[in-house]
Amino acid sequence: MSNQLQKLAWMTGLALVLVNSPVSAEENQKPISKISQLSEIEKPATSIQQWLAQTLVQITNVTLQTTDKGIEIILETNQSDQLQLINKTEGNSYIIDIPNTQLRLPNGNTFRQEKPITGINEVAVNNLDANTIRVTITGETIAPQVELFDGDEGLVVGVTASVTTSQTPQTQPTPTQPEPQPSSETQPEQPIELVVTGEQSSYRAEQASSATKTDTPIRDIPQSIQVIPREVLKDQGTIRVQDALQNVSGSTSAGYYQGFSEYLSLRGFPANVFRDGLRSYQNYGGLIETADIERIEVLKGPASVLFGDAPPGGLVNLITKPPLTEPFYAFEGTVGSFSTYRGAIDLSGSLNSNRSALYRFNTFYENAGSFRDFVNSERVVLAPKFKFALGANTNLTIDGSWLEEKRTADDGTVAIGDRPANLPRERFLGEPFQNVEINVTNFSYLLDHKFNDQWSIRNAFRAQFVNLERYYPLRDSLDEETGELSRLSYFSQRRDNAYAVQTDVVGKFLTGSIKHQLVLGFDYTKITEDGTFGDFEAYPSINIFNPVYSRLEYPKAGILNFFRDDTLDKYGFYIQDQIEVTPQLKLLLGGRFDILEQTRSTRNLGEEKQESSQSDTKFSPRLGIVYQPSGNISLYASYANSFEPSFGASRNGNGKPFKPETGRQFEIGLKADITRNLSATLALYDLRKQNVTVDDPNSSDPNDQIQTGEQTSRGIEFDIAGEITPGWKVIASYSYIDAFVSKDTTGLEGRRRDNIPEHAASFWTTYEFQQGNLQGLGFGLGLFFVGDRFGDLDNSYILPSFVRTDASVFYKRDNWRAALNIRNLFDNTYFTGSDGGRLGIYYGEPLTLIGSFAIEF
Repeated sequence: MSNQLQKLAWMTGLALVLVNSPVSAEENQKPISKISQLSEIEKPATSIQQWLAQTLVQITNVTLQTTDKGIEIILETNQSDQLQLINKTEGNSYIIDIPNTQLRLPNGNTFRQEKPITGINEVAVNNLDANTIRVTITGETIAPQVELFDGDEGLVVGVTASVTTSQTPQTQPTPTQPEPQPSSETQPEQPIELVVTGEQSSYRAEQASSATKTDTPIRDIPQSIQVIPREVLKDQGTIRVQDALQNVSGSTSAGYYQGFSEYLSLRGFPANVFRDGLRSYQNYGGLIETADIERIEVLKGPASVLFGDAPPGGLVNLITKPPLTEPFYAFEGTVGSFSTYRGAIDLSGSLNSNRSALYRFNTFYENAGSFRDFVNSERVVLAPKFKFALGANTNLTIDGSWLEEKRTADDGTVAIGDRPANLPRERFLGEPFQNVEINVTNFSYLLDHKFNDQWSIRNAFRAQFVNLERYYPLRDSLDEETGELSRLSYFSQRRDNAYAVQTDVVGKFLTGSIKHQLVLGFDYTKITEDGTFGDFEAYPSINIFNPVYSRLEYPKAGILNFFRDDTLDKYGFYIQDQIEVTPQLKLLLGGRFDILEQTRSTRNLGEEKQESSQSDTKFSPRLGIVYQPSGNISLYASYANSFEPSFGASRNGNGKPFKPETGRQFEIGLKADITRNLSATLALYDLRKQNVTVDDPNSSDPNDQIQTGEQTSRGIEFDIAGEITPGWKVIASYSYIDAFVSKDTTGLEGRRRDNIPEHAASFWTTYEFQQGNLQGLGFGLGLFFVGDRFGDLDNSYILPSFVRTDASVFYKRDNWRAALNIRNLFDNTYFTGSDGGRLGIYYGEPLTLIGSFAIEF
């Protein structure tokens, strides 16, 4: 425990040093020209708040004037060259956030103008928090067009309403506060040298919706949440979610299910996958693709309060690319080691002249070999998306995707003694004919409506259909002395369907001076699983030291003898309140009540069907507090619960149904904006899973289980992401995880959780030249460390630690980009994880080269 405290003290000290260094906060900005101001900064500040007030850019006035194109909003300041803007659209609003700034208006700190011209409902400028200004321009039907310029008086926001109208813009607006002053300033001919970035152009994200179902600044969320923007995926050449998560602390590879479907792990426990806030049932859906993903939000710890039954590790929410108002066409081709070829297309734009109907279409095709003998794969994805403005305050988004995949099922190597077997990395221990065929179809819609500025409602629906066929011999047992691996013939077909509907009402209101943002919601999910399985018959064994492949195929239909149908209905009711007591003190309170009903039907060939059913109810609370002593520091603490239904009954429990597996977490942490472009999170947590269901050690039947004990994960996490100087970006993490069986009656107490290293760290950085003859040339370097971990819960063997080195070189010019990514630069042999047993251990890829070329129009 003393070692843990030493690590915590060291990490806390590092974070505080970074946060409280004035040099770090200002080293990337142009120096202030007035000597008197410099001398003030150099004086010792009595508090961080005073230091921040000295460095913030002040907006002293906001004026609005009409032009022949629309309107201009002028934010008056003499330091506009220091502004960095973050822009996005939400519904029919165009939003600009300006960090490191503060409104200081003569008549209050809010500017609001209703109906300045036809096509624009409102213009609002206000302080989002202690060091950020938000400009919100709301259109009547869709978001307006916006241009940004540097004028003599400050920042100029040029606005054109995205509607067709013959009406003359109003020349006498009726302001609410304060009175706009006319200006004779004309629009400059050239845009300013501002760095105007969208949400994808940086390694640092400021907001996330996965933790609260609202767009909330990450600094205001009392739980650790990390965001992986698309910029990181592009720079690393990453196309799989599991590879992307190596950038996040507490995330570890938990191996695969029979070599074709990946497991994700957070804080020592499994994690669920969501897509745009709705659960994606990926249990048998193959590898998770990122072709149409804009960013990945990773919420660590229990999430049942808003999302229902889930493991306690957390959730991974895939945010898809939105349709764009302007035409966008992108094409990318990739060629890599081991005969890997991939082509991708990304198209977007408007379907009509007034831009009330938008589309986006992503597709790719991939054909890949492998460093493993006989292993190959083929994948194709189609992902269309449409967005329709049904009115001034109503939008409908329709999303679909279709995936077809064929791949060789590969369970990797095996363990001998207390280590993976010393075999050639390419050696395949299956049969060349064995394969997996997967078809996944998704359809969803999102309907959102704003009643007014305070209240809105959204309704979402998703249907997912997974068809899976598996045909290969299963590994049964290994004679470690002779190397003889016995096997059983296996064939199965599954048809899994999931339907989910979700409705949320979101409202903002005041109780005195206290601000509230309320979420009231209901969701319903129905899952059906229809499986047909073959008999486990003896199949010729293979010797792992001298394999001879029998290539003996067996009839599929001839071995089918077992059928199983499962149905799960889930009803959830939840409420959440985000409370701002003061600008420095924020609370998060929530609770959810779930009802689950399960039914299982099984039948052996020639026998009557057997049915069983089970019902469960569960209440899941969450509460958190955030205290922000300054504009760039958040201190938080939280408590959260989770649960998962366990189907079945204990053989030695008189047939009593299993209780749901539950989880609870205590977490404290610190979030810091080191500079305007660089942020860090430090978190400590204690996470426990109870009512754990395990195989019955006193039964030879693998289907017999008992419910006993508790598993614990305690740890420290540190994440940092952003831009250090213009062109130099970094994303890095460190985690310490103490995950073990804390209570058990089967002899496992004290054993460490399988596939969970005690220490893990990642570091990825890129630098791109910003000017001169080398402008557009960039380099990347990555180091990924995973410590020793056990391959099974019996702790019978160890997966050795490793450090993998990645690198990249890229060149951007105008609208095209060429890159070469190198993975495992020094060709180290390492293992990514296991299937939880001794007969499935997965190699990491050797030295791999990936060349890509992308062009955008």
